[in-house]
Amino acid sequence: MTTPASPSTASPNSFQALVRLLRYARGYRRRIIAATSCSIINKLFDIAPEILIGVAIDVVVNQERSFVARLGFESAQEQILMLAVLTFFIWAGESIFEYLYKILWRNLAQRLQADMRLDTYEHAQRLDMAYFESKSSGQLVATMNDDVNQLERFLDGGANSLIQVGVTVVAVGAVFFVISPLIALLAFTPIPLIIWGAFFFQRKAGPLYADVREKVGDLASRLSNNLAGIATIKSFTSEAREAARLREVSEAYVEANRRAIRVSSAFIPVIRMAILAGFLATFTVGGMLALRGDLNVGAYGVLVFLTQRLLWPLTGLAEVIDLFERAMASTRRILDLLAVPITVRDNATTPLAEPLRGEVSFEGVSFRYAASEVGVDDVSLRVPAGNTLALVGATGSGKSTLIKLLLRFYDPSAGRVRIDGQPIDGVSLASLRGAIGLVSQDVYLFEGSVRDNIAYGKPDAAEAEIIEAARTAEAWAFIQALPRGLDTPVGERGIRLSGGQRQRLSLARALLKDPPILVLDEATSAVDNETEAAIQRSLRRIGHGRTVIMIAHRLSTIVHADEIVVIEGGRVVERGSHETLLETDGRYAAQWRVQTGALTADLAEGDATRA
Repeated sequence: MTTPASPSTASPNSFQALVRLLRYARGYRRRIIAATSCSIINKLFDIAPEILIGVAIDVVVNQERSFVARLGFESAQEQILMLAVLTFFIWAGESIFEYLYKILWRNLAQRLQADMRLDTYEHAQRLDMAYFESKSSGQLVATMNDDVNQLERFLDGGANSLIQVGVTVVAVGAVFFVISPLIALLAFTPIPLIIWGAFFFQRKAGPLYADVREKVGDLASRLSNNLAGIATIKSFTSEAREAARLREVSEAYVEANRRAIRVSSAFIPVIRMAILAGFLATFTVGGMLALRGDLNVGAYGVLVFLTQRLLWPLTGLAEVIDLFERAMASTRRILDLLAVPITVRDNATTPLAEPLRGEVSFEGVSFRYAASEVGVDDVSLRVPAGNTLALVGATGSGKSTLIKLLLRFYDPSAGRVRIDGQPIDGVSLASLRGAIGLVSQDVYLFEGSVRDNIAYGKPDAAEAEIIEAARTAEAWAFIQALPRGLDTPVGERGIRLSGGQRQRLSLARALLKDPPILVLDEATSAVDNETEAAIQRSLRRIGHGRTVIMIAHRLSTIVHADEIVVIEGGRVVERGSHETLLETDGRYAAQWRVQTGALTADLAEGDATRA
């Protein structure tokens, strides 16, 4: 499967990331246009008071010969009053559009980040299991949470700042060239240097911020893994060691940020000197022209004020570029995740044919994991409807792989899997997985109540159905003993329950679904003898009229299976009933003797004979 390249090694530049973001956000086009329009109008209003100050100076100096007098306001008093009214409306307009652009940008940021996080999560849910086996959960959480939040922070303020800087350059530049092309040329001379500096630092900072985002993912992964394994850490008294390992990852994040900050911080001093050159040119040359009478005093005031309005905001460009780079580094990670291809696609809309009998067949199935090259080779099995099949073999022999192929977590490279004669790649995933109940060795309970977890596969189940499923799984007795019964919280991953209790709830969850096919993947390997006996009693009750596929290391749990299949190295090496396999005296019989103590008895008898 193809996975996206690391942004720190093969990322496009930030403007390509921006284009990708705009392409993704095309459904928000009207909101973006509205927010951008309000930002532009607000900035135009923001620039206007500086122009009015120059006009007011012109009124005071020239009075009846001022620029305003040409508009029909003859007396200086009328001109000042007119300017005061105009100033009021300009400030009111600036305030109104500032309110509007803040509302629009912030709401856009909230809506876009919420939708992007949901889209990313929904896409991740559809990705192949191979992707999750190659990526840490911490990296994925960092992408869906921290990276999305980084983009939100840019949209909250950075986007508006970039737009308004552009508007300032264009609008002020137009005023400058109307008043004095010479001074406009001098004032604008530093701007190419400023723009070049921005792009220069952007190119330098881009890879550094991509590395920062990678380090964030590493840190999140370490924290996630350590908190999930806190019991193991405590049992091995490894708190100090894990704290040191976390410190190492945290320091790597700090160092990555330090490198990025070192580059971005150098931007402001360089730009300040360029700004100073432009301001001094306007201040001195404009002053000389005004003294000689070649430039109106009011116009000189406008130019001086607008020079600051033009150039000083550019000092904030460094911070905006910094925010932009962080956001684009995050955007690349988010969009790269959204671009990961889905191999196991739910293309079919056809459900499994009803009534579903539950016959399962593997026909010459082969599959290899890309990372380890282990899997299954040319496996052919048939489980008649209502029968029980047991899969036995060493760890890594391919037993669980067959279950993953049945659930279409993966598609076989050769052969086909069928249910009731229908190829499973020709039916909808909802129909396929709805027909199969899975109880795995690694039980996962969701944070919530006992009731929530049992009803997870059937959220609208009546309480009587939930209780019946719990009784069948022999879980009802301990549930009644809990402080709040079905409403007792189980804690994160079911931490408040014992291993046996979690396993019984997992079985009850699968039974409430009432699937025609029940898969038990080492369901009794990590439970005590009492729980195992309880689960076995449950299985004998629920196995009637239901196809059951069991993976087991404890052979005592599968002696009643209709067929037992021994898998070794991804191939079927033995098959038959328990009695038949014992008579064959092969791998199954040898394992049976080890587990039942028969081998120990034979050795003891042999030693006694030799003595």
